[in-house]
Amino acid sequence: MVYSNILFDLDGTLTDPKVGITKSVQYALNKFGIKAELDNLVSFIGPPLQGSFKEYYGLNEENSKKAVEYYREYFALYGIYENEVYSEIEDLLQELRNRGATLIVATSKPTKFAKLILEHFKLDQYFDVIKGSNLDGSLSDKTELISYIISEQKMDTKKSIMIGDRKHDIIGAINCGIDSIGVGYGYGTEDELTKAGSTAYVKTVVDLRNLLIEKVGENY
Repeated sequence: MVYSNILFDLDGTLTDPKVGITKSVQYALNKFGIKAELDNLVSFIGPPLQGSFKEYYGLNEENSKKAVEYYREYFALYGIYENEVYSEIEDLLQELRNRGATLIVATSKPTKFAKLILEHFKLDQYFDVIKGSNLDGSLSDKTELISYIISEQKMDTKKSIMIGDRKHDIIGAINCGIDSIGVGYGYGTEDELTKAGSTAYVKTVVDLRNLLIEKVGENY
């Protein structure tokens, strides 16, 4: 298969957001009198936040929504910049652009924050589309988000692929009829990604580059 549209998750795929996300979650939980160590909050990286507050800390619908609001209080000021780009990612993006690929960010993070992060790291220049969830929580589900992007961009699903580090990225891709690559340098395990049904699995950014470059070309 040759791909012309490449969708990237953001957290755990393009950048390592561990410090900013876990500190923001910790801040939110503190508002409810819940104490948590940062290393115990890594599971929040990737999935929609509201669902994670429910799943991991048993917050009800109202409090989970409030927790997301608290999370954003810290994240908007500090957490958004407690982040770093994975080594070799920028070179990969440049090479894919040079080969004529259309690059898209598809993240559960609100579009507003995704754009600020990519602009901060000067990665926004490589992407044709940066699309995340809305602040009201809509489009936070990866299936819903990818489907929206495919429809809006009138993409050929046979020439499109999703790259991400969590099962939600893989499941979303499958539900939308596109291929996927699970990356092992982020926050999902190989077992999680392969069981979810990823088309391929790679351990490093270099491995990702080697797999993608032969499938993306100027004459696709």
